[in-house]
Amino acid sequence: MWLFLFLLWIVLNGRVTVELVIFGVVIATAVTVFADRVIGYKSATDKLILRNLPIFFLYILNLIREIIVSAFAMAGMVYSAEPPKPVIIEFHSGFDTRLQNVLLANSITLTPGTITIFQEGDYFVIHCLKREFGEGIEDSSFVRLLRKIR
Repeated sequence: MWLFLFLLWIVLNGRVTVELVIFGVVIATAVTVFADRVIGYKSATDKLILRNLPIFFLYILNLIREIIVSAFAMAGMVYSAEPPKPVIIEFHSGFDTRLQNVLLANSITLTPGTITIFQEGDYFVIHCLKREFGEGIEDSSFVRLLRKIR
């Protein structure tokens, strides 16, 4: 994270001077220490992400595809005369890590037609505008890809 923050500092400034490098080192260090002590950031998360970078890349591509497919499904629902029949779905993801559960919760919320209402540990409560939007969510493409993270 420190390296990412430092490189972001340099890129956003658009030039490299001794003064900017010194400020970048100080600011990146301060933000990293803050994230570690206050937010609970752990460097093990960075290692996990780097080790699984190809899976995360596939996950982002899958998320984009699911957002597009769901957007078309939502558009079809809006233009149909049939009113939505919302449902609440509860399930357990079976994931051990906080990263996997948070990624799943955010991916569900980013996908049109579904919202993560509550998530604690591996327990999820999801609101879906149609029952079909939530069917098979326990074994969705998101869950299958997140299971590959080691």
